[in-house]
Amino acid sequence: MSQDRVALVTAGAGMGIGSAIVRRLAEDGFRVVVTDAHERRSGELAATLTEQYGRPFLSRVLDVTDPSSVERVMDNVVDELGGLDVLVNNAGWSKIEPIAEMSLETWQKCLDVDLTGTFLCMRYALPHMLRGGGGSIVNISSISAYETSVEHGGAYSAAKAGVLALTRVAAAENGRHNVRVNAVTPGLIYNEFLRKIYPDEFFDGYAENRSLVGRVGRPEDVAAVVAFLVSEGAGYVTGETYGVSGGVFPHA
Repeated sequence: MSQDRVALVTAGAGMGIGSAIVRRLAEDGFRVVVTDAHERRSGELAATLTEQYGRPFLSRVLDVTDPSSVERVMDNVVDELGGLDVLVNNAGWSKIEPIAEMSLETWQKCLDVDLTGTFLCMRYALPHMLRGGGGSIVNISSISAYETSVEHGGAYSAAKAGVLALTRVAAAENGRHNVRVNAVTPGLIYNEFLRKIYPDEFFDGYAENRSLVGRVGRPEDVAAVVAFLVSEGAGYVTGETYGVSGGVFPHA
């Protein structure tokens, strides 16, 4: 049962994958901590879930690029709830610029959020999981980690590839201590925010011409895979990468 298990999700209050994961884990009985850089949004989602399920949900402001912020939030959650069983690293940032024209600011921010942020959250969550006897970590990467494409940009692709390597090493280091670490690589999971990153032509014909199932992805598609990976049913699964791309880029 998940009733007493604590799950923390980064960037969990937006309109996309993070909030879908929060809602799915809440439905599965986890005590979910909603973390986000946006205090109002995370507080509102936690309040909504508290009312919906009749049990308290916490929200915390978290900047995944700030080591002190990450350490403080992890320690606070463990102090208040008694432990940390699940971490879902969902925070991400992207700005598409050709490598020959890319600003150092774009490169650094993408790595800071997508790769270093994932590292920092694992760095400060793992000691609590090890002391608590185990846990499960799921890192949200992207098919850009292994796709040969200009669609995602060099910084984002490099960062997300780094997340996969980090996942494998963390799994190797911590498996014997009952901590499992896996990754999910979504393809196009639609939400309106993506319109700010990709041009309209990126979406044109995607469902008809690229997706093998005839539609684009929904945040709930990723949440379902995450829910499996943190469940007891995935107890023999670690160091793995699960694609959720509608067959656009199947990964074996």
